[in-house]
Amino acid sequence: MFVAPDPGRLRLRNSSRAVVGIALAVAAAECAGLSLTASITGGLAALLALFTVLDPTVRDQRITTALLPAAGFPVLALATTLHGVPLARDLSFLAVVFAGVYARRWGPRGHALGVFGFMMFFTTQFLHAVPGQLPELYAAVGLALLACAAVRFVLWPVERRTPPAAAPPGLPGAGLSRPTTRQAFQATLACGFALALGQALSEDRWYWAVGTAWWIFVNTASRGETLVRGFRRVLGTVFGIAAGLLVAVPLHGAPAPTAALVAVCVFGIFYTAAPSYSWMTFFVTVMAGLLYGLLGVLHPGLLLLRFQETAVGAVGAALAVVLVLPVTTHATNHAWIQRALRCVHAATGEAAARLAGSATADPAPHAAELELLLARVRLALAPLVHPLSPFRARKARARQVVALLDACAREVRGLAAVAADPAASHDARLAAACWRVEAAVEALTAGERALERPTADRPAATEPAALLHLHGLERALAELAAPLRSDPRSPLVRA
Repeated sequence: MFVAPDPGRLRLRNSSRAVVGIALAVAAAECAGLSLTASITGGLAALLALFTVLDPTVRDQRITTALLPAAGFPVLALATTLHGVPLARDLSFLAVVFAGVYARRWGPRGHALGVFGFMMFFTTQFLHAVPGQLPELYAAVGLALLACAAVRFVLWPVERRTPPAAAPPGLPGAGLSRPTTRQAFQATLACGFALALGQALSEDRWYWAVGTAWWIFVNTASRGETLVRGFRRVLGTVFGIAAGLLVAVPLHGAPAPTAALVAVCVFGIFYTAAPSYSWMTFFVTVMAGLLYGLLGVLHPGLLLLRFQETAVGAVGAALAVVLVLPVTTHATNHAWIQRALRCVHAATGEAAARLAGSATADPAPHAAELELLLARVRLALAPLVHPLSPFRARKARARQVVALLDACAREVRGLAAVAADPAASHDARLAAACWRVEAAVEALTAGERALERPTADRPAATEPAALLHLHGLERALAELAAPLRSDPRSPLVRA
């Protein structure tokens, strides 16, 4: 996992920056004389601000960061005020869950504000905060956000490319057909199930079940994605608990080594979040054990309860996505694949215009967008290629689709690089090849069989590089027709 590709060392830089930002937030709370509860709240607020604010531009990131208190402060007040009123507290928590998921329809900003609001409610349960602590909790969160803003926008700005939102735009978008609306109902019912069974297990630590159900729904868009994520959540928790028994319990909350290990966990959370949800959950679980050690309540039985609550939350999420307004994996996959193909079309068109002499045409942004879309396609197809998936035909198709889309991305990158070369020239063969590629994409996205058109022989190595890349695109698109157009349940027949 730690040798996974990291182009530009972006994950390394973001992870290192997160450690610095969270350490600065906690140090600010400690220097202000705030309590341990407030310092932990500030550290978690800083982690959330750095982890969830993913707007595509720095300006939008600043606005979203500034808006986090608007989502977090009212929730903190509500949660602490209702601390001793279980029924009202539980109903309010579920209302926060629904609003937090529903807000995802407004893109990255809605997603960030929804997650922050939910986690402020969760944090008050984790720390058993009461109304008298509200002023210092506000102070800690405010200091944390200022520290994050200073690190993120002044001391250590890191340019990042933001992945597309979880809900694919190709799915219907009105009423209960809107994926985010369906997920809001699914997550609320899943969290309600987790809350009820979690409280049956423990009156004090039930919130872990709710937190598990909530986080399983984050950045998923289909039934299959959510089920796979639930499995990975449980797997990461099991290994995290084992590590906690070996590391966190023997420390007995000793401040210096605990703080050092929490910093390692923060780095691990950010570094592994993109490539492996299981590893991210592992680090979250170990960090939770270390924080419990600081609070003086850690013991092996508590870690066992953590696993039980996680299992309850995962079961609640699984039942909700299967039984309540399900969004099928096939529909989600299709929408993301179609979007990736349209990006190939756009990149090819821009490259053709650039090679024809247009100074304003540029395929590079489309090539970069295609990389992000392919990451989302892999996530959508993960349920089908999972080792435990029993659907062999669908697994073979999914793997072939991913391989062919990767081939398309390679050719688009190469085409963009050639087009950026001022010495690259245009000829009639390039125009014809671009036309064939665009026609092939249009046929695939329209769901129709492409008309048989004569194509040139494969060019020799001495032919223009752009023509080589275009012919590579033609071949990959032609091979995509079989897995995309045939019955996904039937065996894949290759030409």
